[in-house]
Amino acid sequence: METVICVKNVTKKFKVYYDKGASLKEKILFRNRNHYEERLVLDRVSFEVKKGEAIGLIGHNGCGKSTLLKLMTKIMYPYSGSIEIKGRISCLIELGAGFHPDMSGRENIYTNASIFGLTKKEIDQRLNDIISFSELEEFIDNPVRTYSSGMYMRLAFSVAINVNADVLLIDEILAVGDVAFQEKCFNRLREIKSRGTTIVIVSHSLGEIEKICDRSLWINDGKIVMADIPRKVHPLYMEYMGRKSHTQKHEISAPAVASSDSLVKMASSDAENPAARITKVSMIGENGKPGDHFRTGERVLLQIDYQADTSLVDHPIIGLKLYRVDNIVCYGTNTQNERINVELKSEGSIVCVFEKLNLVTGEYLFDIAIRSQSMFAYHYLKEAIRFTVYSTIYEEGIAHIDHFWMDAEI
Repeated sequence: METVICVKNVTKKFKVYYDKGASLKEKILFRNRNHYEERLVLDRVSFEVKKGEAIGLIGHNGCGKSTLLKLMTKIMYPYSGSIEIKGRISCLIELGAGFHPDMSGRENIYTNASIFGLTKKEIDQRLNDIISFSELEEFIDNPVRTYSSGMYMRLAFSVAINVNADVLLIDEILAVGDVAFQEKCFNRLREIKSRGTTIVIVSHSLGEIEKICDRSLWINDGKIVMADIPRKVHPLYMEYMGRKSHTQKHEISAPAVASSDSLVKMASSDAENPAARITKVSMIGENGKPGDHFRTGERVLLQIDYQADTSLVDHPIIGLKLYRVDNIVCYGTNTQNERINVELKSEGSIVCVFEKLNLVTGEYLFDIAIRSQSMFAYHYLKEAIRFTVYSTIYEEGIAHIDHFWMDAEI
């Protein structure tokens, strides 16, 4: 498949001045006081993105994610290395960037779209689609200074996805807006991705990345620690961030600077946490016996056995994520989202009841975790259990939707 984005050994440094003069007079009088520190933000970063692929950039604040995205848009340039991108680029880097507050939404559509390289004729042809997607028909002729941040985002996103770009770069902007519009945005992203658009997303929301991205690039201290499918990268990243929040800064920063591999080893180490651990996971069918083959629609119990030190665990969160074996995310939830209060004993079991396991024929697996309120993983059990679903009829997709057929009088 054709490579659309090629990043080769990109390094980016910034000069941070401590006492640089602000005025011309100060610069002349105190020219010897321009002391600065050179900070390395990106350190020989390399990766490629294929046509139609979506990747997510993850990492803690200040790790270099947004800087990398800005280098890709050529808002700034690398200290060394090269970035090659084929085709038209559309970007959502900052909310309302390129919008003039005193111009109307309609006028800003023309201005913003022209920045992306569209002609007036092309904008005229897409104007109604842009306005319709933004759902701002009632306000489109009002000055954008009267818009809320959510309305800004709607308009900016609507323009960006209607320029027929080959590459779409997004930096955290999808965090703004109501839930319904966010889902609408993700549906559109899936649509344009299926048409061959390459997408790069920077986000702290791992759920957002899992919805759309084929790969996640974990960046730490300016280096790529790991690049793989989200379900392999995200558990290790969450484990590392959890350990980081529970460890003194000087204890965890040393290996992070020393080696990218050390972060993965640190995150994936299976050292027992004395607070809580999963001892066994089993699935029980309608026959009351544990098994790994179940019928579509069968009532199934997912039983999680654990051990815990109740003095160390406070209001834990039990989470699970269901995958198909080809790494398609089928379902995910946790007790916090469902507002269920969990109290662990020193030893016991928690059961999640699926009244109808409405999955189509295929092979599936669960990831299961016990986490703290700060999302530190006491125990994250990847591929905790693998099972097969079978059916007497052929169906496509992931989920079986209950339905029936009937004659209808017209």
